[in-house]
Amino acid sequence: MRKVVFGINVSSDGFYGHTGMVVDEDLHQYFTNFLKQSDQILYGRITYDLMVPFWPEVSKNKSMSSVSNEFAHVFTSLEKILFSHTVTKVTDPKTTIATRSLEEEVKFLKKQVGKDISVGSLSIASQLSSLGLIDEYRFVIHPVIVGQGPRLFSDHLLETPVKLDLIDVKTFSSGNIAHHYQTRREN
Repeated sequence: MRKVVFGINVSSDGFYGHTGMVVDEDLHQYFTNFLKQSDQILYGRITYDLMVPFWPEVSKNKSMSSVSNEFAHVFTSLEKILFSHTVTKVTDPKTTIATRSLEEEVKFLKKQVGKDISVGSLSIASQLSSLGLIDEYRFVIHPVIVGQGPRLFSDHLLETPVKLDLIDVKTFSSGNIAHHYQTRREN
């Protein structure tokens, strides 16, 4: 069965916005390698609007560094599944608007043949965590205190703790530290 994997950047004080993060070639390469293990990525509207059309345009124009362009190419090649109550039409040819509930869609996707399923939004990750449907978490902790921004579970509270087992830790020259966890499945 396919894995659902949530990967995201987080400040040292626990905020998941993009403000003040340490973005460099190593970070883009890390997330490029992460996305290469997937063939689909799940989004809510807010994060989707941050990513599309920005990264498809970078992919088309090759307007950034070679590492960032590679990230853009890999990102653009993924099927994106958008969960939104307000969006009824998209122009990106690799995007589909979900017609099932989040839980039904993810359970359906996990049974299909393919690579991992990535989660690209805090709201989607919070809901899937509550449903016990995320198999792995990848948190890249940045050496910055930002003091404000979005948080995981701010809109969708987690009722039961999710226990994790550490798989790997990677430290970057920038001071970023990637923690890779697997969800512990209790019998």
